[in-house]
Order: sequence, then C-alpha cells, then structure tokens
Amino acid sequence: MRPANARGSALPVVDETSAGGLVVDVVDGRAVTAVIARRNRAGRLEWCLPKGHLEGQETPEEAAVREIAEETGINGRILRHLATIDYWFAGTDRRVHKVVHHFLLEATGGELTTENDPDHEAEDVAWVGLDEVASRLAYPNERRVVATARDVLAGRA
Repeated sequence: MRPANARGSALPVVDETSAGGLVVDVVDGRAVTAVIARRNRAGRLEWCLPKGHLEGQETPEEAAVREIAEETGINGRILRHLATIDYWFAGTDRRVHKVVHHFLLEATGGELTTENDPDHEAEDVAWVGLDEVASRLAYPNERRVVATARDVLAGRA
C-alpha cells in the first residue's frame, strides 16, 4: 500500500539512487577523510559524507568516484564497498525512496575544494581525522558507515 498524505490522496513515490563514501588519506601518520558541509532542508549547515546521484549508465562505483571528486576536489580509488543505506523522505509533491551506496576510497590526488561541485551544494570541505569524523557528521547512518570503515582499516572487517 502506498503512503497517503493528510488529504487522503496518494503522493507519487520516486526511487533515487546515490553513491559516495569515505575518501581516506594519511597525513603526518594520521588517517583523515574528506567531508563536506551542505545546507539541509531547514537551511542549517550540516557536515556529511560526499555523495550524489548516479548519472546515465554509471555504476555506483563510478558515481562515488565522480561525486567525491566533484564535491571535495579529491580523486580516489575504490578499495571496497562499505554499506548500502536506504531511507524515505517526503517533499510537497512526492515521497522519495533513496538508496545510497557508500564506498571506502584511497585518496590518489587532488586538492580540497568545492569549486568543482556542479550543483554548488557543498559549501565547505575539510580533512577530518578518521577517529573524530563521526562526531562531526549530522546523520547516524553515516556515523555507522564511518565505524565500518574504521573496522575495515583496522583489519577487523
């Protein structure tokens, strides 16, 4: 059964797929990951993992590499899949079922910048220590992705 709005008419449901994740580098012997700040629907600035929609016939892996490079300026190579998260949210005219594929990437080059973000959603970007990034992220599901990445890098997963 499809969800209904308060007037009883069904809102159309749209499926969306995105990909992104953690691009990790080692700076002065410390593991860091690039995170971005963007505005949420209420206009508040939130720190989150870089991610975005698949374009055309892109695979989730290809989209993750592209989106991370666009939103952070950092190029990366995929090491492994970390998690797939799905959730629902509603707009005024539709309900969206979103699936996000998160990957662990090794940084291979680039410089931190948001200048290459075609949608200009990323307002800021920063390297944050892998041991402290979870406390900066706005969403619990992304904090769980970070925990999985830390386990992978420590050889526990």
